[in-house]
Amino acid sequence: MGHLLAIDTSSGTSVAVLKDGVPLAEIEIADTRSHTESIGDAINDALKQAGVAPSRIQAVAVGRGPAPFTGLRVGIAAAIMFAEGVGAKLFGIVSLDAIAKQELAARGAVPGGDQAAQPLLVTSDARRSEHYWALYSGLDRHGVPVCIEGPAVNRPADIETMLAEREIEASRASVVISARAIGELFEAQAAAGVLSDDVTALYLRNPDAVEPKNLRDFGKRVSG
Repeated sequence: MGHLLAIDTSSGTSVAVLKDGVPLAEIEIADTRSHTESIGDAINDALKQAGVAPSRIQAVAVGRGPAPFTGLRVGIAAAIMFAEGVGAKLFGIVSLDAIAKQELAARGAVPGGDQAAQPLLVTSDARRSEHYWALYSGLDRHGVPVCIEGPAVNRPADIETMLAEREIEASRASVVISARAIGELFEAQAAAGVLSDDVTALYLRNPDAVEPKNLRDFGKRVSG
């Protein structure tokens, strides 16, 4: 689909520019509390590194969680604003799915391979002593991870109890999501014809805190 801008703020701030699935630039900011301050510069820096003008971006893919409230909202709002500003198409990606694709490929899974192989449990920090999680059984023929359970949010002990009760022996992956992984899953979903324009944030529970007024106002401006 040409040039793609990928964004994820599920953890830190991550922005990537890809062309036909090939990464041209990546910006990673680990700070999990500076999304609002970081996202604009991260997008601009990624575009400059890639040598791509904003007008050449044809699609924007944004991670929609699951993740904590405020950081996730910043990335989605920025993606909406950018896409509307340049007339690009906008798509939502489940962040855990992107991690799953990356991890399954790293572990030797091939598209259309054995779906009966050991499942992969992907988790990420949900705070409050809980984890977001989803369970995957491999990659379909297009390289899209096959989710068989989740996403959901539970305490780690409860997740382990669920697996034990169902006699599931799963390998584990708990890594920070990157915009590059979002972009790579976008390409696989495009090939499979299963892209989604749903950019609704997946919180899976009530927010930890009231959204700051400046962020509410920012969201209103870009959505209305």
